Amino acid sequence: MRLPDFEAWAIFAAVVEQRSFSGAAAELGVSKATVPKAVSRLENRLGTSLFHRTSRKLTLTESGKTLAERAQRIVAEGIGAEEAARDAAEAPVGRVRVAAPLTFGIHHVAPAIAEFLLQHPGIEIDLRLSDARIDIVAEGIDIALRIADLPDSSLRARRLSAVPGHLVAAPSYFARAGTPRHPSELAEHACLIYTNVTNPDLWRFRRPGGEEAVVRVSGPLAADNGDALLPSLRAGLGIAFLPDFIVGGDLEAETLVAVLDEWAFSPVALHLLTPPGTLRPARVEALIEFLSSRFRALSPPR
Repeated sequence: MRLPDFEAWAIFAAVVEQRSFSGAAAELGVSKATVPKAVSRLENRLGTSLFHRTSRKLTLTESGKTLAERAQRIVAEGIGAEEAARDAAEAPVGRVRVAAPLTFGIHHVAPAIAEFLLQHPGIEIDLRLSDARIDIVAEGIDIALRIADLPDSSLRARRLSAVPGHLVAAPSYFARAGTPRHPSELAEHACLIYTNVTNPDLWRFRRPGGEEAVVRVSGPLAADNGDALLPSLRAGLGIAFLPDFIVGGDLEAETLVAVLDEWAFSPVALHLLTPPGTLRPARVEALIEFLSSRFRALSPPR
């Protein structure tokens, strides 16, 4: 049996991550000559070019793009196997990179991580908060929390909880513009739009019995963060659909009012995602189990 050239695969993965041969050499602690030789060796073995090379730029070929994720997976499996062997005899140690949405991360994930770190003093967390979707394999993320109607993906995903939400506006808005009685009427209203979803201006509803409604909305403000819509909502500038963890306090204070609660908005849930592969360090497994338990059920709808 001819064994794979694991060193060349690992070096290829490092070049992809560092976006340069010299960067990969520095990251791996090898000579600058070692990296192009390993890549050429792998290309000859595979019978295809992995990079387009010019004096100023290095880009992946189509074959390189296809194989990059596999290379990263091979390296991750090897690292995971070594770390799992070490972790079996020791308390979990090391760094875990976590990505989460901005508002949910500040109000829910950060407090949970503080509790986790008290229980696991040998673990370090690199927490990255953003509503933008990132490539967790390319960015080296161990765990990502996403609130979405999750599309098909090569990533490993665990659904943790439904995320209740509400269609809301200020009382002053409804007093001026009227209260919608059916989702179709939202086309005539000013709507504040959260943009980090597919088709953000196309709102879909369903209610018990199976009736569905799809309406295209527009309005004076669109933003890629839900909290950024709150001032305009409170000022009576329009209607928005936002999760309970953002608008719950305003609903209790009656600064915002929910409407059309008998209709369910496009279903979204909190998912925990990890890169492909089955071997993970004990520190990552420990945090996965902690977050899964912590976020198994978010606050119920009012």
